[in-house]
Amino acid sequence: MLGAAVFLSVTGEMLPAGLLPEMSADLRVGEPAIGLLVTVFAFTVVATSAPLTALTQRMGRRRLLVIALAVLATAQFLTAISPDYAWVVASRVVGGLAHGVFWALVAAYAARLVPRELVGRAVAVVLGGGTLALVFGVPLATTLGQAAGWRTAFLLLGLLTAVGALLVRAVLPAADGPAAEAAPEAPDAAERRPALRDATVPAIVAVCIVTALTMTGQYAVYTYVAPLLTDVVGVRSAAVGPLLFVYGIAGAVGLVLAGSVLGRRPTSGLVGAMAVAAVAVVGIVLAQGSIVLSLAAFALWGIAFGAIPPLLQTRLLQSASPRIRDVASAFYTTAFNVGIGGGAMVGALLYGGLGVAALPFAFAIVLVGAIGAVLAPVLRARRGGDDRPVGAQPSGSTVPSTPSTR
Repeated sequence: MLGAAVFLSVTGEMLPAGLLPEMSADLRVGEPAIGLLVTVFAFTVVATSAPLTALTQRMGRRRLLVIALAVLATAQFLTAISPDYAWVVASRVVGGLAHGVFWALVAAYAARLVPRELVGRAVAVVLGGGTLALVFGVPLATTLGQAAGWRTAFLLLGLLTAVGALLVRAVLPAADGPAAEAAPEAPDAAERRPALRDATVPAIVAVCIVTALTMTGQYAVYTYVAPLLTDVVGVRSAAVGPLLFVYGIAGAVGLVLAGSVLGRRPTSGLVGAMAVAAVAVVGIVLAQGSIVLSLAAFALWGIAFGAIPPLLQTRLLQSASPRIRDVASAFYTTAFNVGIGGGAMVGALLYGGLGVAALPFAFAIVLVGAIGAVLAPVLRARRGGDDRPVGAQPSGSTVPSTPSTR
């Protein structure tokens, strides 16, 4: 149930990217302005998630989840009936307010529902709904919007989210007691130190910076994927939805590779995935004139990028000491959303000034910089004679695995 709610929330967040041409034509604004709707949503999450969560901490968790989903549904309805662009922007702000609270709650709520030994699996299943949103949700909603109108897609998404809110209220328990993963009652002196004094904070900050940069480049391109496919690759508008489905499937393949082959050496795997993504995204443009080669590069981009977020999160969890992994994950989520919003904004500026074909080259440049940032501490550690992976915890510590894309 919670995984389905995550699926709907992420689908709503990214849907303007799939319906960009249709929304642009109907609302009579440029395509970059529609892309900025993703920025509005993501930056609202970044700015309001923490304060709203603090203000509502005394409220029952299930009740707050239901309210957040109900507000998300309302935001989708408001988008569907919007008379102009300004109304759509306002509806995206409303949705971002609810989305931030929802994401602050959903993983911890899932952990409260299961025994301690099943917490990792429960969180992975719930957050996997975000991956499925990119594989199925956005492509299916895009196809519906192209066939029946973009307003219909948002209307249906609002209805499904409203049903999800009702089901959460009816099916799930209140679960307002202590979380299953709560810390022991008597932490030692090291655990009582402020998180910011932890020795692993610099490594966490470095991973979050790489995450923000990488996601900025990714969403500078992905937000404008529809005109990239139609104007550069040369496919028909009706093919955008199915091609996004192909991209999502390719991303799922990358996710599997990250959890198996690449995950054994996450630093090497991360660098390799970034390098492949840079080559593939530029290949989409360089193969212009050959639809087959451009689409092959498009699918390869999906595979490579599908592996990057889980590898970044694995690196984060390896770098963070066990006592501050929850805090580190919160910073990672913030960095991810900064990248989503910043990428859509940067993409809008580049699209308006240089054209959509310039976006993949900008992403490739960002990825080269990110690769350098990942390798720099590794090279420093090797010069210092430390053979362990940078940020790795001493033997005996465990790192939970996760398929989340957040």
